Amino acid sequence: MDIRKTAVIGAGTMGNGIAQVFAHKGTPVILVDVEQAFLDRGMKAIRKNLGRLVKKEKLASDEMEEIVGRIKPTLRMEDAGEADLVVEAATENVTVKKKIFTDLDAVLPEASLLTSNTSSISITELGAVTKRPDRVAGMHFMNPVPVMALVEVVRGLETSEETMNAVIQASKDLDKAPVVVDDSPGFVSNRVLLPMINEAAFTLMEGVATKEAIDDVMRLGMRHPMGPLALADLIGLDVCLSILNVLHDGFGDPKYRPCPILKRMVAAGHLGKKTGRGFYTYDS
Repeated sequence: MDIRKTAVIGAGTMGNGIAQVFAHKGTPVILVDVEQAFLDRGMKAIRKNLGRLVKKEKLASDEMEEIVGRIKPTLRMEDAGEADLVVEAATENVTVKKKIFTDLDAVLPEASLLTSNTSSISITELGAVTKRPDRVAGMHFMNPVPVMALVEVVRGLETSEETMNAVIQASKDLDKAPVVVDDSPGFVSNRVLLPMINEAAFTLMEGVATKEAIDDVMRLGMRHPMGPLALADLIGLDVCLSILNVLHDGFGDPKYRPCPILKRMVAAGHLGKKTGRGFYTYDS
């Protein structure tokens, strides 16, 4: 399938990163969000990221402007109807995502593919609210999107081989490494990662070690580039909690029970780097 134009729904950290990589590879992108402030913030982030490449002389200034020029920010969901491939990257909330999928299904041409960047929510469940479940798949990018190679390509119950092949090829065209997984709570990445983060939070809560010590053990002993608590701050503690809830509800297994300290921090609005405070404190 020829992907001539894409749409990205959500201009947050993941959405603007996805829009950037498509535009960088020459594909026009429609970037949709519900508030102009969100679009402005997303476009500013894209310019900042590309600006770093210009400073490192990995990208010319005129090339940067061409890339930014391929991205059309809009508040109108109907504008996504021009796309051959849509990547939904809205908040990790199943009700919100189902509404977006229903709206997109109504405006997209019959042949268009509808994918979600969800990190844990069922692709089968999202596809079921559309009239095209065979053309719905997961396209789970990693953060930061322009840097990380992996894309988890998630096969829903009704996803066709044609759709899977098209999403795999679209990922390769972005110079990403697609890995196919079946639809299951948390897929592979977060089913393995989030229990580690959760256990690190329990270890901290129980006073076994300081946050710095826990992170140092995993960095220095397991050669992780970042400790689990610092990584949780980068992901967003609200996102971590949401994924753990999906795992806990989906499997009904108490081993996925979210750590109480994580729940308290989210309730207090301490969500990690994006709010300036999580397990660690950050400069604005």
